[in-house]
Amino acid sequence: MEQENVSFSVAKDDFASALAWVARALPTKPTQPILRGVMILADDDGLELSGFDREVSTRVRVNANVDEPGRILVAGKLASDIVGALPGKEITMEYSGSTVLVRSSSSRFELPAMTIEDYPVLPDMPAVTGTIDPNLFTEAISQVAIAAGKDDTLPMLTGIRMEIEGENVVLAATDRFRLAVRSFQWNPASADAKAELLIPARTLADTARTLDHSLNDPIEIAIGSGEDIGADGLLGIVTDARRTTTRLLDADFPKFRPLLPARHNAMASVEIAPLLDAIRRVSLVAERNSQIRMHFEESTLTLSAGGSDVGQAEEVLNCAYHGEPLTIAFNPAYLKDGLSAIHTERVVFGFTQPSRPAILIPAPAELPEAEEDGTFPDPETNFKYLLMPVRLPG
Repeated sequence: MEQENVSFSVAKDDFASALAWVARALPTKPTQPILRGVMILADDDGLELSGFDREVSTRVRVNANVDEPGRILVAGKLASDIVGALPGKEITMEYSGSTVLVRSSSSRFELPAMTIEDYPVLPDMPAVTGTIDPNLFTEAISQVAIAAGKDDTLPMLTGIRMEIEGENVVLAATDRFRLAVRSFQWNPASADAKAELLIPARTLADTARTLDHSLNDPIEIAIGSGEDIGADGLLGIVTDARRTTTRLLDADFPKFRPLLPARHNAMASVEIAPLLDAIRRVSLVAERNSQIRMHFEESTLTLSAGGSDVGQAEEVLNCAYHGEPLTIAFNPAYLKDGLSAIHTERVVFGFTQPSRPAILIPAPAELPEAEEDGTFPDPETNFKYLLMPVRLPG
């Protein structure tokens, strides 16, 4: 199909939404200028918009009236900004020669067309491996993505590990200071499906964040192709008219299960909403977000922060606590992230020692009873957030 005399009209809101979704996945500093482009394919079925930076591809279909079919490649973020700002309810786009003409109501823009000859071919979507409820997908990804690293020099920490065994899925992410683990069940295409993947956390989080939950259709997850799941290092996510693929990370994720304690020397149950409010207030005097101290004893939790130079703050909350009195300190931002990822009214903390990581989990109906040795077994839960403490002075 040649890039000649392309012409179509499309509803502004549909086109703006699709264009913004594709453009937001484009790289801000591409290795090649052509990778800034959004490819618009106009055919008898409407429009297909796509973007690809050789790592992540996005593709979406939109209904449109196509007068002359063809392909146009335009600068994605600029086109998205223009279309989003247009006043009318319908947009017409025409290409002939070297210029793309965009019109809506009384507005008229001319954009330079990018040459399509060197634009990379988008990867094919692998075979569907299973499906998952969109609300469950969004919740699970958001819970673990907060713990993923952002340092690209440590690629093994910038991903979310996905383990699939039949209908059971485990997600895990860590940046060395915290670890988030979420387990859930999905609907595998094959009962004996099995895979271990490391998926870029940023791509997975962006995909989950932009899902259209009003559709309520299951999300299709496609991993690899053929019988060897994950063999080609590609993950595909299909939601209604939108398709995303991403190359998997070729790195070894740390062995995380030995980090999760099976027993605790002390446990506390605290209501999350007042705890978050108290952390925000007390951390106002935490120097450069350094630490917030938590002192647990029977029925009370005392939060404190600051020092002689910046002032001090202290707040006391009610809590259910079992164990010897304990003082531990955390980075307040990491602590708030963990509490915000727990979707129950109360959080349970499990402690071994003040110098060892603590675990945060959704509160069960009842705290486990202490056993003969005085320790508490780790409650069964589908989400765990392990948080490294900050060293206390002295």
